Amino acid sequence: MCALGTSAQEKETKVAIDTNKGVITIKLYNETPHHRDNFVKLVKSHLYDGVLFHRVIKDFMIQAGHIDMKEAPKGMKVKEGEPDYTVPAEILFPKLYHKRGQVGAARWGDDINPERASSSTNFYIVEGKKFTAEGLDKMEQEKHIKFTPEQREVYMTEGGTPHLDNAYTVFGEVVDGMDVVDSIQVVPTGKEDRPLEDVVIRSMKIVEE
Repeated sequence: MCALGTSAQEKETKVAIDTNKGVITIKLYNETPHHRDNFVKLVKSHLYDGVLFHRVIKDFMIQAGHIDMKEAPKGMKVKEGEPDYTVPAEILFPKLYHKRGQVGAARWGDDINPERASSSTNFYIVEGKKFTAEGLDKMEQEKHIKFTPEQREVYMTEGGTPHLDNAYTVFGEVVDGMDVVDSIQVVPTGKEDRPLEDVVIRSMKIVEE
């Protein structure tokens, strides 16, 4: 993929996420430079080492990034700890959308965050599900958005979470290890969708930059 306003030769940064379930490799989009640079900074500072996938919902997504959830005792309420800054929204719908395997930035709701700025640390990986044409038609009406023919085909054949489109920043995608994401999204969970057995990010590292 060629980034907007960059040369075709510009490489995309890749990050290996080593979990206790396996390794997930993602690439970060050059089209979303604020999110790319922030994520790279956090990876290089080892902030994610030991962080849990604290929220897992089957057929939806897996989420990590609460830095206060390192080695949190089982059953502990999910904390909201993260650095005291946000990342400006870089919502590029319809170019970047929530198909299966996309990486997005979590955020506070519109009621207190009308600019839709992203959490500095919390991210999610889309699992999603497949949709029918009728289901996408209904979503277009409810969300006041328009899916492209390509998006409709992808959502019907590969799946995703189209209801998040045009509302959250998508800043990367899984390029290897989607089977690991698949295995995480089906683990048993308890209160607040936290896995009953911890799913831990052991480390992250830049593998190509």
